[in-house]
Amino acid sequence: MTDGDAATARWPAAVLFDMDGTLVDSEKVWDVALRELAAEAGGALSAPARRAMVGTSMTASMRILHEDLAQPWRDAAADAAWLEARVHELFGGGLVWLPGARELLAAVRAAGVPAALVTSTGRRLVDVALDTLGRDSFDVVVCGDEVTAAKPDPTPYRTAARLLGVPVGECLAIEDSPAGVASARAAGATVLAVPSEIALPGAPGVHLRDTLAGVDLAYLAGLRPPSISHPW
Repeated sequence: MTDGDAATARWPAAVLFDMDGTLVDSEKVWDVALRELAAEAGGALSAPARRAMVGTSMTASMRILHEDLAQPWRDAAADAAWLEARVHELFGGGLVWLPGARELLAAVRAAGVPAALVTSTGRRLVDVALDTLGRDSFDVVVCGDEVTAAKPDPTPYRTAARLLGVPVGECLAIEDSPAGVASARAAGATVLAVPSEIALPGAPGVHLRDTLAGVDLAYLAGLRPPSISHPW
């Protein structure tokens, strides 16, 4: 490696960002819409059921909701459409950045490190969220309705790395939910976990932090796996 190559080498090969609860405080928006949907069905969403939905696909969330309401006969497609329409309306009012998220994303982009958005949320809602996040903030956007298997399956993160043309084992994923952390770990990425709604246990390859506030490129460089020795 030449001096010039060493100067431009970077860890990670790419940063793969989750969206809801990681970059923006949108889990509270989902909470409002889900509780409204439960009320429309004549019931109430329990706290354990709501926690179980965080980071999962729409299909999984509807299954959890119907089990929680003891209404397994409900039309999952119709309820998903109702929920998506309501969240679309709420997203349209703008989303609130979580502490440190906007600054970290800007630093990653300024450094020329490839970035992907990897979310369980469907494309229609992500397109609205990008009004807040910035349409030029990511080289790749992987949505929950555009992959063959959703988080906690590794497919979303493997897909993002493939589209970026980088080894997933040299990527850093930033997540907030158990399903997201499991997805990124199974894919082989190093994980920075910043819990928003649910406490997360530590695990090999998972670095826990309370907030993204104060996280910068030097901090990310310190998380590199032993096999990666590139200077920042």
